[in-house]
Amino acid sequence: MKKIFSFIMLTMLLGIFATTAYSQCPSDIKGNPSCPDHQLYEDQAVIRIQDFKTKIAGLEEQLQALKADMAGLEKKLETTKTSIKDCNDNLYGMLGATMADVNAFRQQLGVIEGKLREMQRLPDDVLADRQADVFALEAELNELRKNKISMLAEFYPKIIKLAKEINPGLLREKKVKEYIVKSWFENRDCLWNIAGNVDIYGDPLQWPKVWQANTNIIRNPDLIHPGQVLSIPPAGPKSPEELKAERKYWREKREAQETQTQGTQGQ
Repeated sequence: MKKIFSFIMLTMLLGIFATTAYSQCPSDIKGNPSCPDHQLYEDQAVIRIQDFKTKIAGLEEQLQALKADMAGLEKKLETTKTSIKDCNDNLYGMLGATMADVNAFRQQLGVIEGKLREMQRLPDDVLADRQADVFALEAELNELRKNKISMLAEFYPKIIKLAKEINPGLLREKKVKEYIVKSWFENRDCLWNIAGNVDIYGDPLQWPKVWQANTNIIRNPDLIHPGQVLSIPPAGPKSPEELKAERKYWREKREAQETQTQGTQGQ
């Protein structure tokens, strides 16, 4: 009895398993394409493999067609490149230039653009002191514009744009501040201390700049008076005129001191 019961139970389990597997993967595999490969029957696997082969063949045909199209496009590209080169050679010839001349022009224009970008990064007060460099750069660009190569479509719009970025783009006016002189006894105001003020230059050695900017009201740099309104030029290196005035001042001070010393010794 036990053997008969075990056989019956085994038969039932096999039937349940077969029914479940069959329900997961019907014989019409196209009706259930998501069925995993390892659950397929032989006829189902054959159908799926044949389907893959058909798809691969179709893709290979598309690939060959794309390769043929690419070859045709590459041929057209080479033809176009040759046509462009011939057109450029004819155009350069009309301007009396060669490809080497055009490349050299392109490089010169790039140098000018590099200088422009460098100046554009400068603060306004520094740029105001370098207006001579701005006009020199403008003259350099204008000289380049005299070349017939500048009329080429590659360069003309760019040159016009650079010209505007230089002038008026880089033009700056010097901002002149004012300072009202205070008393010596309360504020110790003198040109040396005024220049050393952190709100002015923060450097007392810059006092000649204040002096030379106000020679209309300062006759003797050792004597300034409360209430005088001084123009304070922008900070920066001393100009040649300021250096010349400073040297003359110290020379006269030294000569006056030597004269006084000689007079004292004579007495």
